[in-house]
Amino acid sequence: MPTEQRRLSTAEERRETVLRTAIGAFAARGYFGTTTTEVAKAAGISQAYVYRLFPHKEALFTAVVGHCFARVRASFEEGAARATSSAPEAVLDSMGESYARLISDNDLLMVQLHAQAAAVSEPAIREAVRAGYARAVEYVRGASGGDEEQIQRFFATGMLCHLIAALGGDEMDAPWMRTLAAGIRHY
Repeated sequence: MPTEQRRLSTAEERRETVLRTAIGAFAARGYFGTTTTEVAKAAGISQAYVYRLFPHKEALFTAVVGHCFARVRASFEEGAARATSSAPEAVLDSMGESYARLISDNDLLMVQLHAQAAAVSEPAIREAVRAGYARAVEYVRGASGGDEEQIQRFFATGMLCHLIAALGGDEMDAPWMRTLAAGIRHY
């Protein structure tokens, strides 16, 4: 009877597993409310191993922020590839559509919101959020060919999407929410 050899995961594979797991933990309780013990337990590893991969909670959270921005970038790329024309409006609309689908993953949305809140008082997190937005803005600018006003409107609409989703706007039928959500698609 052949025995199947167990393949051990590499540190990089384990790191990716911890990042994916940490997204859910940080989404639920934020940077300040989540412990590395909770992340380790959710990932099925020891807290010591988390610290071997990430020297401290701040490093883990900034890596999670970077991972989330990479997912945002990938959604923008998918949207740009699906655009029906090369006109800036068409590319931006398609990227926005792709992003709206992405943030239907509530964990990703919540990590973004928690990261923005923590950036107010935590310099390393602020820098991770700044770097993520800098790369996102430059990608959107280059991929869409949009002007400054179009790019600003694209990101402003994205921020409004965050607010609407965080407040459960799709579940509300109030005049003020209808005003905010007019023309904005959510999934």
